[in-house]
Amino acid sequence: MTYCLLLLSVVAVTAAVPVPRLLTRAKWPEREPVVALWVWQCLVATVLLCCLTALALGAAAVFGTVRAQLFAPAPPAVTAAYDLSHASPWTTVLTVLLACGAAWTTAMLARELVEARRRRAGARAHLRDRAPDLPAGLPEGRGPLLVLVLEEEYPDAWWMPGSPPQLIVTTGALQRLTDHQLDAVLTHERGHARARHDWLLHLSAALAAGFPRVPLFAHFCEQTHRLVELSADDTASRRCGHLTTALALIELNQHRGVLSCSSSHRLLGERVDRLLEPPPRLDRRHRALTTAAAALVPLVPLLITFAPGLTALP
Repeated sequence: MTYCLLLLSVVAVTAAVPVPRLLTRAKWPEREPVVALWVWQCLVATVLLCCLTALALGAAAVFGTVRAQLFAPAPPAVTAAYDLSHASPWTTVLTVLLACGAAWTTAMLARELVEARRRRAGARAHLRDRAPDLPAGLPEGRGPLLVLVLEEEYPDAWWMPGSPPQLIVTTGALQRLTDHQLDAVLTHERGHARARHDWLLHLSAALAAGFPRVPLFAHFCEQTHRLVELSADDTASRRCGHLTTALALIELNQHRGVLSCSSSHRLLGERVDRLLEPPPRLDRRHRALTTAAAALVPLVPLLITFAPGLTALP
């Protein structure tokens, strides 16, 4: 059991510190934002699984009741293989720390969801005040996403998750954008809705707020906000073209100083440059290999955890 906890700690630290730093310096995530999002999720899942399985083993070693419940269906040889009868002091300390971390993570996730629901309710109430007579300003076509038109001088469009999800577009955008550019903007926002990017953003924000000094969670939050926009840009450009999507971004954000070097919206400028000069994409084989390799990473803590029991089986 000691070796399992040690190996789980090594895997968790490796996935939480050096790997994210290497991934943020890589160039390929800009070419394949969907694959990059999957890789980040697999890294986060690996760390969380390491902590969860280590917590289960530690609790089984420290508390006899937990051990009896956890290994009740297992043969005696499997229980003996884990050597849970003697818990060292560092095992007890590690178990307590992991239990506190699990409680803190749950609290951060719950707080993020409550705050998101509160912000969403306030935004919907604000929309009802500003657009009370426009329940369906534009035809949606396919899908349940409801489009609302908002009286506003500045061009803008955004997606509001919820039940049902809503896409809001201002009259300034309708006046400033061409039909093709408006289609690109709406397709971009529908890409967010269909991929349920809001859940990724909530998860990354909660983990970053709860563990700001863990490089993985800090980078995960930062990169998620960037990669979901690149992914939605790709969705729009595949349907409407790179140039049309880039021009739509410029028209929507020019009043915010997106093209200024000192702009705080530097990501918007990078998105425009990326659309005007699309980076070379990975071929299908490399994309599939990267996705499969990332999917195998979360299996490592499970293999470490179950290895003693599997070797003890006849």
